[in-house]
Amino acid sequence: MQGTYIGFSLRLLWFALAYLAMPLPGQWINYPNPRIPRTKDGKPNLSAPAPKTPDGKPDLSGIWQVPTPKYLPNLAADGIDVPMRPWAAKLYEERQENDGKDRPSGHCLPHSVTDFDAHFTPKKVIQTPGQIAMLFESYHSYREIFTDGRPLPEVSEPSWFGYSVGKWEGDTLVVNTVGINEKTWLDDGGHPHSDALHIIERFRRPDFGHIQLQLTIDDSKAYTKPWTVTIPWEFVPDTELLDWVCENERDFQHMVGK
Repeated sequence: MQGTYIGFSLRLLWFALAYLAMPLPGQWINYPNPRIPRTKDGKPNLSAPAPKTPDGKPDLSGIWQVPTPKYLPNLAADGIDVPMRPWAAKLYEERQENDGKDRPSGHCLPHSVTDFDAHFTPKKVIQTPGQIAMLFESYHSYREIFTDGRPLPEVSEPSWFGYSVGKWEGDTLVVNTVGINEKTWLDDGGHPHSDALHIIERFRRPDFGHIQLQLTIDDSKAYTKPWTVTIPWEFVPDTELLDWVCENERDFQHMVGK
């Protein structure tokens, strides 16, 4: 199993390097954003204080990127114990053994909440009163988080990103998500979930250039207890998202799983 995981990780790393090496024609690359604090030499000051909204809450707006690709194939890459129930452990082992060949993204289906939180491609956060939107460069997807005080809905129709509501606890945005359909995986390595999945995200922006994301998986049908990981996000200055789409499952023919 270890060799399989290493092979999967190497392919992911190859993809990341190839992606970063692609030419960027017609993009606003290195276009100075006047709202970014600067040091005396004109470089973005990522250690500056986090910006605030008019109501005094941290403003999470900006383009963000996970600085390492390791969390996409394995949310528990930092050695977190994942307390899987027997059926979940069996399914996870099967997905590991076939290199995650059947993962949704291999069929041009989008990622979901947790794997987009972990994805190394950029994401754009737009924070407005009552609502936060996340635009994902990868797969040209988006997500909505409602912060207008509404409760979580009674879920009759699960969806790809579920239903998310957020509230502020001091300077931390706490987001609860339910109703994610079971076609999704928690990560590309194949950690599964059930219809009981409840995701709790805690976003904290300690300074201008960093977000600390604490991600808790609460799914009593798949795991014996909730488990939590921490994923760093770093601000990406003076750029915009690329136009990135998955075209006609072109990558699927190159998948090598059994």
